[in-house]
Amino acid sequence: MLKKVCLSIVALAILVPGLYAQTVDDIIAKNIQARGGMDKLKSVKSVKATATMTMGPGMEAPFTLTQKRPEMARIEFVVQGLTGIQAYDGSKAWQVMPFMGKKDPELMSADETKEIEETADLDGPLVDYKAKGHKVELLGKEKIEGTDAYKLKITLKNGDVQTDYVDADSFLVIKEATTRMVRGSEQDIESSIGDYKDVDGIIFPFAIESGMKGSDQKQKITISKVELNVPADDSLFKMPPPAPAAPAKAEEPPKTDKPEAPKTPPPAANPPNN
Repeated sequence: MLKKVCLSIVALAILVPGLYAQTVDDIIAKNIQARGGMDKLKSVKSVKATATMTMGPGMEAPFTLTQKRPEMARIEFVVQGLTGIQAYDGSKAWQVMPFMGKKDPELMSADETKEIEETADLDGPLVDYKAKGHKVELLGKEKIEGTDAYKLKITLKNGDVQTDYVDADSFLVIKEATTRMVRGSEQDIESSIGDYKDVDGIIFPFAIESGMKGSDQKQKITISKVELNVPADDSLFKMPPPAPAAPAKAEEPPKTDKPEAPKTPPPAANPPNN
């Protein structure tokens, strides 16, 4: 009898493909394990990545990204010799954009704030997604450049939608597609993710290529170094006050071509003798 039951289960599995298919939580658990495991990920309190963004032939911008728990991030990048900053301290997002003629720190727009809030999530949206208020759905499998990948639709708490393509063998994310509102219009951004490397037991991607969906123009990020648990004081993420105004210069008296009057009057002439 037991043998017949076992054979029935095997037959049912053959007739109904996907009976033992991966669930959302199965895939997420394997992704976390592939990255180093939950305990290892949670042991990291801060991350600093040093990288270069290539925006076109001869156009490169070196930058650093510093992330710190619970939700802080700071990006510094250099364009045409000027250093820009974008940062989030857990409640306030701000930036300094000197190449746009803005040398003082200013608050970021609501759309920009959502983006850097996502960057400040050191673990990524899949880790503890329910506690973070995100929703994740499995949309099946899809071929990504010949590789089978699970397609996970992530509806973030802030309303943005991100789709992660998880390699069915390595369980690492190899592609990401994001739909977000920017200045009132919807934008679809696609990113290819790869060149994964081990950093102290945690797996990080060292190459990311992004661009608007359907566009040939891509931005490539090449990461040269990732450092874990680097010192990063909370003040690094806080918005600094505006630079004090330069003191006004004292006005100089107007110049004239006339000779200066003598400081002391000349001695009086002797009266003529009578």
